[in-house]
Amino acid sequence: MAAGNGTQQRTISALVQDKPGVLARISGLFRRRGFNIASLAVGRSESPGLSRMTFVVEGPEEVVKHVAAQLDRLIDVVEVRDITESNIVWRELALIKVNAPAKTRGEVLELTNVYRANVIDIGVESLTMEISGGRQKIDSLIELLRKFGLLEVIRTGRVATLRGTLVEGEDDGLFQSDASSPTYILPVTSGESGSV
Repeated sequence: MAAGNGTQQRTISALVQDKPGVLARISGLFRRRGFNIASLAVGRSESPGLSRMTFVVEGPEEVVKHVAAQLDRLIDVVEVRDITESNIVWRELALIKVNAPAKTRGEVLELTNVYRANVIDIGVESLTMEISGGRQKIDSLIELLRKFGLLEVIRTGRVATLRGTLVEGEDDGLFQSDASSPTYILPVTSGESGSV
């Protein structure tokens, strides 16, 4: 994915040892290579003692395409995959706290419903919601809420996984839209592709 000015974005999924200093070593590698971390999400994985990291990395095209191979050389990295060109499912999450006194609360709640966000806290003068989806969807809601007065916005980076295969015996993450297999259309949220 091109990011402009001769740079490219890559989405990397890595399974790493869950111990102190791992993130510092990875970010040090990125710094030395001139990569910018556009987004980072990390949390425990399905395996005890391992964490899964999802990076969106930006850098010069000729260099950034080798980021997965460079990460794979680090001792604490168990598995790393560049999933940029694979068939993936991805989401971002945001918590948005907005000014919502009684006179404007109805309008704010209406926007919350339109964007399928969930209200997770209500105060006398404020309302906090969570929204997940593509970056454009989240950006759009934030822009519409500005007129009410944004109090706080907390966002995760992208989390992603390979789409499950629809053909027995095939690997996850493959695009299956050739003439021999049907294309299925999934419900689409703002700013995301729905073809499988």
